[in-house]
Amino acid sequence: MSAWRAGVWWLGLALLAPVALPLALHTRRQALRLPPAAGALCGIAAGYLPGQPLRLLVLGESTVVGVGVDQLQFALAGQLAEALAVRCGRPVAWRVCGENGITAAQAQQRLLTQVQDRPFDLALLVFGVNDTTHLTSLAQWRAALSEMTQALMARGTQVAFSAVPPLQHFTALPWLLRHILGLRAGLLDSGLQQLAGRLGAGYHAVELDFSVDYLARDGYHPSALGYRVWAEGLALSLASTVQSAP
Repeated sequence: MSAWRAGVWWLGLALLAPVALPLALHTRRQALRLPPAAGALCGIAAGYLPGQPLRLLVLGESTVVGVGVDQLQFALAGQLAEALAVRCGRPVAWRVCGENGITAAQAQQRLLTQVQDRPFDLALLVFGVNDTTHLTSLAQWRAALSEMTQALMARGTQVAFSAVPPLQHFTALPWLLRHILGLRAGLLDSGLQQLAGRLGAGYHAVELDFSVDYLARDGYHPSALGYRVWAEGLALSLASTVQSAP
């Protein structure tokens, strides 16, 4: 079924290419580009709580490095660590490893080597936007994520995926591109869910209302409020799989 849906999507793209390609080039030229957030790439949330800290890795693309906010503590990893600490009743020692604009295959080559020898209890992988816009094939998408997941699991790390964000809600994109890329993101997300089930990894939906208050001024990345709500939704679903304080 996924192969059939992918074929239909490519056919639709071919038919719309005369309009979609110039629109995409124009959007790329006009896009507001925000830098990664400042601040330390690691920290401890709720250090006052008892028990051994949960060692959390957040690995991925621009949202991992906090594009859309000024400080990493207000981005996904910092907010997730705080929310997880509250729900699990233990400190959370968090680390981010990400790169703006990176795809899953590039992360497998450039980012995984930076962290795979470090001990982590939980790794959250956050990918999909760049693989959607780069038109990564479903096979390449699954292969890169599978390699990273298995490498982390081999070290005893529990792995979870955050769902591919729904690009149809990104206001920086014109209507036609939002819908073309939104459908593509849905295909990658379906593949991600299947992969998670096959590997025994977690899959966690993006529980976020993509209204103007939840998006940064570029209309493409989350605002501080968007990151907080996203992180709280992830913490709610992740907490049930994370061991409580010893």
